[in-house]
Amino acid sequence: MCSVGDAFGVDVADELNAKEYICKDCENKFKGIGKTVICPACRSSNVELA
Repeated sequence: MCSVGDAFGVDVADELNAKEYICKDCENKFKGIGKTVICPACRSSNVELA
């Protein structure tokens, strides 16, 4: 399937079983996956499961 233009309604984080994290440096809450999770707001790796 090819999509050109508008995005389609798939939330990748939900499909990949992302976990909820909180950044200990900036207190940003976000979903992440993988072994090394980095805060998208401040780029810190000082995060923990929320």
